[in-house]
Order: sequence, then structure tokens, then C-alpha cells
Amino acid sequence: MRFAWTAALAALAALLVPATAHAAPAADVTGRTPGRTVTLPVRDALAALPVRDEDRTGYERTKFKHWVDADKDGCTTRAEVLKAEAVIAPEQGARCALSGGEWYSPYDDRYITGPSGLDIDHLVPLAEAWDSGASAWSSAERQSYANDLGDARALIAVSAASNRSKADQDPATWLPPAAGYRCQYVTDWVADKTRWGLSIDSGEEAALSKILSHCPNVPISVTLAR
Repeated sequence: MRFAWTAALAALAALLVPATAHAAPAADVTGRTPGRTVTLPVRDALAALPVRDEDRTGYERTKFKHWVDADKDGCTTRAEVLKAEAVIAPEQGARCALSGGEWYSPYDDRYITGPSGLDIDHLVPLAEAWDSGASAWSSAERQSYANDLGDARALIAVSAASNRSKADQDPATWLPPAAGYRCQYVTDWVADKTRWGLSIDSGEEAALSKILSHCPNVPISVTLAR
């Protein structure tokens, strides 16, 4: 009986060891390979982000070329996001002109009718990205960042009022007015910074840590963009 129990434990251990060995690299984001997908709890992802002082020297919004028509279908990135996030689809006219439709703005918990009242927000603002590492990128990388349709968290349709209130602030100084959305917001912020290999500053780290301490430590899956 003891031999049978020992054998059973050994068999179980043999099953568990390969699984553990296989899972460990998924949480390692130090060796960055574009296209690789990593999955780890959001607090671990936050801990893995490098902490550095920010520097806005040389920043100009025009260094991030955006709303482009990357797939040449006649619709710019802005229009692609509006079409993807509509809760009631808009009408699409010539040259991808959109009219009608309805959207939900999670920042301020509002429904918006018609595209004119919406902005497409870069979750991590362009200036913040510049401060956090994008100043060293190529023009092509910055264009890819500014038009990132490869991760639904990167660009979000929100009310123009909430987006302009946010401007280029990070979570240390601005959070969505809709308190129920804040856990999602900071979780997505960490995911976006992980995707693009951006750093955080000490104030941002403290704010993110404080907010996430009151949020579920959910796993995030991120496909590395660079």
C-alpha cells in the first residue's frame, strides 16, 4: 500500500513538474520578442515594469503619425475604432464617413449618440509614451504605437469631455470619473505599457500599486509589440 501511494505521488509530481517549467517563461517579460504573448497577474506585470524618471525633452505630437489607413480600406484608425466599439453600428458612407450610431464611454459612464461627441483616446497618451521610452523609437514604431489596432486596450472611444480632462496625465494625477471603471483602467494601463516595453516613474508606480491593491489580481495576456 505504501509503495502504491509513493508511486502515485511520483506520477503526480512527474505531471506537475513539466507544467510548472513550461508556465514560468510566460511570466518573464525581460527577454522581449515582438509577437510573443505573455500572461501573468497584473500586479506581477506592474512589478516587472522598469521604474525610471520621465523626460519630455523634444516631444511633439506630430512625431506620432496617426490616424492612418494602414490596411488601405478607406477607413482611418479613428474610424476603425469607432466601428469596432459601437454599441449601435453607425451608417458608413463614402470615404468611410460615419453617421448615427451609439457608443458607451466608460470613463464617465455615458452613452454618446453620433461620432462627433467622441474622441479616440490613446490609453497611455502619446506624450506619456514619449516620456516613458518612445523618444528612442523610430518614426515607424511611433506610428505603429499611435495606430495600435492589435490590442483592443490601446485605443478607446470615449466622450470628448472625459478625454480632454485626462489630456496627457497618468494615473498619479487622473483617473476616470466613473469609479467603477478604475480597476479596469489601471489594469489596461499596465497591459499597454507591458505590450510596448514602456517604463513607469515612481509616482505612477505608487498610484498604480495603491489602486491595484484594491482590485482583483487578474491575469493579463499581452502580445509584445516590440
